[in-house]
Amino acid sequence: MDFSNFIVAFEAVIPMFCLMFIGVLIKETRLLTDEELAHMNRMVFRVFFSIMMFYNLYTTNLGAVWRPRLITFALGALAVVYVATFLIVCSLEKSPKRRGASIQAIYRSNFVLMGLPLIANIFGDGNIGVTTMMVAVVVPIYNVLGVFTLETFRGGRFNLGHILLGVAKNPMIIGAFLGAAFLWLGIPIPKPVLRPLAQITAATTPIALIILGASFRLGSTHEHQRLLIAIIAARLLIVPGIVLSAAALLGFRGVDFATLISIFATPCAVAGFAMAQQLDSDADLAGNAVVFTSALSCFTIFVWILLFKEMGMF
Repeated sequence: MDFSNFIVAFEAVIPMFCLMFIGVLIKETRLLTDEELAHMNRMVFRVFFSIMMFYNLYTTNLGAVWRPRLITFALGALAVVYVATFLIVCSLEKSPKRRGASIQAIYRSNFVLMGLPLIANIFGDGNIGVTTMMVAVVVPIYNVLGVFTLETFRGGRFNLGHILLGVAKNPMIIGAFLGAAFLWLGIPIPKPVLRPLAQITAATTPIALIILGASFRLGSTHEHQRLLIAIIAARLLIVPGIVLSAAALLGFRGVDFATLISIFATPCAVAGFAMAQQLDSDADLAGNAVVFTSALSCFTIFVWILLFKEMGMF
């Protein structure tokens, strides 16, 4: 094994989990209340992430980061993962609430919170244009499938128009659209204005990961222990193993391949827990899936990066 590849994998993973550990310490020392954490989380999501998406796209050469083949593969792989998960979970699990929470936990990764910093740690902050572009593509699909899944298993009505309106109002999508529009139209932004946008962009990921660490809550696991183990294995091992192997065989390399790692090998999305609460799904199962996959992904992401770095994928 090339020791330099070990260092790349180590440096890609450790900074993220150090920041999350700081969040855990903040929680344990009660420096922030749950209400304050909720307010900070909303601020980061609605303001910081939208500015980050705007800045990253505005300062990117869209012609250089536009990847139709990568988009097609990622969305196709996501569709296959979703359908396969839907069919398998429905055949094995009888509880509608657990069905919805399980399906969402398996197909939906923490791409934004952990995928972007992962690519930045490997390639540098100036080389995340492709990954930022994929955020604008993948996140709306995550949201639509999430609402469809949870509404289906609580017996609710799936209103596509309402969901698409909600996606259009997503601050990240608005930021990405405005960034691309400003870039395409050639609208100049003065340096005194662009500089603070860059500073906010640099601060977004560290703050978001600290808040993620401080937000972890461990629920009861005795009622769904076996199902939780299956979700963890699917999210961290089975899905990335199949999808990334297919990507390697199809010739994806470099930042494109690493972006697929950030989409398919990262843990369950925190947003999945919030949606499970709001749409009457099994919130305990969803929350535990986030906590355990986030903790264990420290090891699994390291292994995936090391493995594919050794194989020369990036």
